[in-house]
Amino acid sequence: MSRNLSVHRLESKRGAGIGVPLIKCLYFLINQFKNMKPALTFFTLTLAILLLAQSDLSAQKFPALDVSPADVAYYRVNKEPVAKVIYSRPQKNDREIFGTLVPYDKIWRTGANECTEITFFKDVMLGDQEVKAGTYALFSIPGKEKWTLVLNKGTDQWGAYGYDVEEDVTRVEVAVEKTPEVVEAFSITFMDADQGTKMILAWDRTMVAVPVVAK
Repeated sequence: MSRNLSVHRLESKRGAGIGVPLIKCLYFLINQFKNMKPALTFFTLTLAILLLAQSDLSAQKFPALDVSPADVAYYRVNKEPVAKVIYSRPQKNDREIFGTLVPYDKIWRTGANECTEITFFKDVMLGDQEVKAGTYALFSIPGKEKWTLVLNKGTDQWGAYGYDVEEDVTRVEVAVEKTPEVVEAFSITFMDADQGTKMILAWDRTMVAVPVVAK
């Protein structure tokens, strides 16, 4: 899954800043090599290349932390992974979330940026549905009283814009619950249950929980 973790492009300005005089220096040294002894020629060329590489690396611009940072949630049994969720965590920021920012009864990426992805390392029961081991996009359809969680084959896509219902693997309906306090950042976690675990999705004052049991 961009996955954010999202893929950022590193930009460099080659030949900019202190790189320009270094290039000129390297050009000058090359022209002087014919007058140098072999050992001195090798040392000088190596030094110039190292300085030029350092200059280029210092020109790299790294992206700032994403406003909806990527995160990972694991469910393990006896240290063995059963399920892994890769998702992005948008913030509430005093906004009305469900029914406004995230419309009711419409397909949602279940987070931000790239669609959320879930990997099952073995066959499981997700709610009342059997799911084979594999990696799936985890879409959802939030509603006032219930959500529909959707496992779909369409992984590695931005948002839900490329969602294709024909690629659905299964759907699970879960009841909506209220959290005791506001959850500022959209969160997915696993909590122990009598059998297996429950995958919890929560944001603002809304929460849903779906049982996950390894087969």
